[in-house]
Amino acid sequence: MKRRQFLWSVAAAGAIAMAGSARAGGESILVYKDPNCGCCQAWADAMKAAGFSVKIENVDDLGAIKQRFAIPAQLQGCHTAIVAGYYLEGHVPLDAVSRLLAERPAVVGLAVPGMPSGSLGMGDDPGASYDVLAVSKDGSSRVYQEVRPKA
Repeated sequence: MKRRQFLWSVAAAGAIAMAGSARAGGESILVYKDPNCGCCQAWADAMKAAGFSVKIENVDDLGAIKQRFAIPAQLQGCHTAIVAGYYLEGHVPLDAVSRLLAERPAVVGLAVPGMPSGSLGMGDDPGASYDVLAVSKDGSSRVYQEVRPKA
């Protein structure tokens, strides 16, 4: 991992720890990730810093994990996590996870497709702009939360 990416990850984890630890309440998250992926590790570290109990399973075939949870190809991200019966696909931000756990909507998971710059684990980019998608059982999705540049 590059020094700059590591420093941004540490800063993000610290901010998240202050903002989200009360919301995590010790909820368990299982993270399936590539053993060599630093951004996935940064995301998992941020979840742990926010008060989640995080277990990591390093896997060589993430495609099989995504297939097991029926994650549509167009919604796939870097890693897959499971929390409270939902999947979290890719770099889903802490506030979206907290909202999901508070609301418990009738969806199978949340997804942040790809690896958007500025998403949790992908560095601190005040100009980050991406959508968090709620995924239904039939594979359809809708915007659950927008992440837009901070003014």
